[in-house]
Amino acid sequence: MALTKQNLLSLVFLLIISISLPQARAWLRPGFYSSSCPTAQSIVQKQVAKAIKKETRMGASLLRLHFHDCFVNGCDGSVLLDDNSTFIGEKTAVSNNGSIRGFEVVDAIKAKLEKACPGVVSCADILAIAARDSVVYLGGPSWRVQLGRRDSLTASKAAANTSLPAPFLNLVNLTKSFSAVGLSFTDMVTLSGAHTIGFARCTSYNQRIYTDTNIDSSFAKKLQSKCPKAGSTKVLQGLDLQTEGRFDNKYYQNMLVKKGLLHSDQELFNGNSADSLTKKFASDQTSFFDNFAKSMIKMGNIKPLTGTKGEIRASCRKAN
Repeated sequence: MALTKQNLLSLVFLLIISISLPQARAWLRPGFYSSSCPTAQSIVQKQVAKAIKKETRMGASLLRLHFHDCFVNGCDGSVLLDDNSTFIGEKTAVSNNGSIRGFEVVDAIKAKLEKACPGVVSCADILAIAARDSVVYLGGPSWRVQLGRRDSLTASKAAANTSLPAPFLNLVNLTKSFSAVGLSFTDMVTLSGAHTIGFARCTSYNQRIYTDTNIDSSFAKKLQSKCPKAGSTKVLQGLDLQTEGRFDNKYYQNMLVKKGLLHSDQELFNGNSADSLTKKFASDQTSFFDNFAKSMIKMGNIKPLTGTKGEIRASCRKAN
């Protein structure tokens, strides 16, 4: 083919596109299992629905698993690995120890998938699909999950301790935590809205209700009656005081009246650069839903293992 000016421009354009697209986009796609395991997504959906119907809180737990997986060395299923003789996994990291849950549900999903399509669907992809299905089941938005991730062979407690955002972070450090994994300021404010469902332990918010000044006094006193200054791992409180079991925009409305449960929550409305977006989401649920779906897809693209990297685990708790 003669290298005409038009052909040269086309080649340059294709080169620019290939460089600008994240590596994940070249591999991950919604129809990844359409031929190899066409029933994969329906299997996950049924098991997620079954689990949430049994315990509403499980929806938040499954969504959190995907978050905590992606923030530590990418979306590779590492959060699911048990400790072994070669490494200490992520389950006992500070932000996970005693609070991260839903492993039995993932085990049940994996067992169904292995029966239907042995050695095909990764644990990392199970987490991505289950997160979306949990949000949808609880009334939130849907999105086309990008698929094709493979599973890591190892995990790191140390990496989890440094990568996962803590509930006491201020806005600057929250932004840095999200930026470290390639997520923007808007992504940070948007994905924080996942706290519209689920619960937090007293140890995660005890400092706020006794020392913070940007908190509604009656709200603080009510929480103090159940959560001691020393904290407690047994006392649970809904992250969204209005609709803890429904995915909606009430979380942001709580911030406007200083009733965010975690210090990091209230940082989204504390006289700073996040205020305007928090106000927008508090008044416009459709905007929140649209942004949440986009940010979840972006988060799911954090450093996935693709191609021949990693493996497809037979059990999500251990490498093959």
